[in-house]
Amino acid sequence: MNKAIQTKGEKPLNNTYREIRLILGDQLNAAHSWFHQKHNDVLYVVAELHQEQQYVKHHVQKIQAFFLAMSQFAHALGQAGHHVLHLTLDETAKFTALPDLLAALLDQYQCQAFSYQRPDEYRLSEELFTFAKSFEGQSRCVETEHFFLTFNELPTYFQAEKRHRLEVFYRKLRQRFDYLMVEGEPEGGQWNYDQDNRNKLKAADIEQLPEPLLFANDVREINERLARHNIVHFGEQPDELLWPVTRQQSLDLLEHFCRVCLPLFGKFQDAMTCQASDMMSDRQWSLYHSRLSFALNAKMISPMQVVDRAIKYYRENSAQVSLAQIEGFVRQILGWREFVRGIYWANMPHYAEKNALDAKASLPEWFWTGETRMNCMRHAVKQSLQYAYAHHIQRLMITGNFCLLAGIHPDEVDAWYLGIYIDAIEWVEMPNTRGMSQFADGGIVASKAYAASGNYVDKMSDYCKHCDYKVKEKVGDNACPLNSLYWHFMTQHRDKFGNNPRQAMVYRNWDKQKPELQTQTLERAEYLLANLNDL
Repeated sequence: MNKAIQTKGEKPLNNTYREIRLILGDQLNAAHSWFHQKHNDVLYVVAELHQEQQYVKHHVQKIQAFFLAMSQFAHALGQAGHHVLHLTLDETAKFTALPDLLAALLDQYQCQAFSYQRPDEYRLSEELFTFAKSFEGQSRCVETEHFFLTFNELPTYFQAEKRHRLEVFYRKLRQRFDYLMVEGEPEGGQWNYDQDNRNKLKAADIEQLPEPLLFANDVREINERLARHNIVHFGEQPDELLWPVTRQQSLDLLEHFCRVCLPLFGKFQDAMTCQASDMMSDRQWSLYHSRLSFALNAKMISPMQVVDRAIKYYRENSAQVSLAQIEGFVRQILGWREFVRGIYWANMPHYAEKNALDAKASLPEWFWTGETRMNCMRHAVKQSLQYAYAHHIQRLMITGNFCLLAGIHPDEVDAWYLGIYIDAIEWVEMPNTRGMSQFADGGIVASKAYAASGNYVDKMSDYCKHCDYKVKEKVGDNACPLNSLYWHFMTQHRDKFGNNPRQAMVYRNWDKQKPELQTQTLERAEYLLANLNDL
């Protein structure tokens, strides 16, 4: 190596180390067994990488959050007595890829061993596996010690190309980990209270929305660094980041959720609203959701920790929190989060190539601005650009539904979702978009295509009341685009969905419509598909 890397250790560093242990930006797990003992001959490396800013264009708040959380974690490890090397873009700029940086560090510190935690993304897993195999010293891959299921257990539950259903998996994990169970049976006599969790927010409910817990983390230095290195990004760029970037902030957000949001979380978890004054602008985007996904996906807190605390609060406050509220939350963490991880690893790398509906269209330009007459899309996109966040129904049934109906290529959908959301890491993003949302995997994740007309949006939100388009109309210049696009999508793919019992009624309703209306509806859809940028 021609020149030693200029370093910023949290404590004076040795000239040599026996082992380097790599910590990726989504591996900020202070409870990991690595940190149970202090070793003077072990150097932990936390590094900002140019390659991770370039494989997809990210929302700037996503970059800010990861960089600041990494910095805080490195500092905490150093304060705890570990030897830590935290490298920013300034120090890693000359390295085009992670393996090049690792090779230079192992040489500089004359290390005989290299260890890393198993990455949750296939891309990084392959990259580090290849590097470790080429390293002449000892190399070791260890578990992240984060999920309910270990990596080696996943094949027990998931097989490649096989259709899997959340409910079956969820029940198995409820039984295995004994959550909300009584003598082997589900507490309350039923497994799932999803039917109780589909309420729309009325005007009085909107007035009662709670204030979210927001943080004020200074990211001005990070902003300067991004500008200095010409990092391409998008979205609203604040000087203070509202998201948690430490374990303590994550725990504070968890407590806030339990005390303030959990009592009505399940009831309104599918609801959406844009009806808010300036004073309530924070409330209408956060609603009763925990917003813990970034803290969880960066591993600042663990899913077991979150579920245990929420259930404990439910037990202590059963008069305030009903079983339907806590079950809906447990299903998201213990059920869905573990489920999509299993789907991802069982089917990669081929999952990333799936396009079962042969979608080919490009994202409309307004996905990057929110400037569309469709109020549901305008609100969801602009909220995402402002906060790097939208809750699961906004992602599935607003932006995702539009992409499905419009036939947007799943590669473009994946890239947009992966870039715009603060919690988006490929293992959790891809099965949600390419699978659940876009049905591009042909039904591995979902039992039907989650396609919806404007009626669903009107049922679950107040978006339609404030829209230029008319939600009750199928044809005409002012008709809600979702209506004709929905029928175009369903008729176009009748060969795939016509025999699905969950969608048979849709086709019966279509067949009952007058031929003239059918023709006008499909012609309206064809016009919209040819002019997506003008919606």
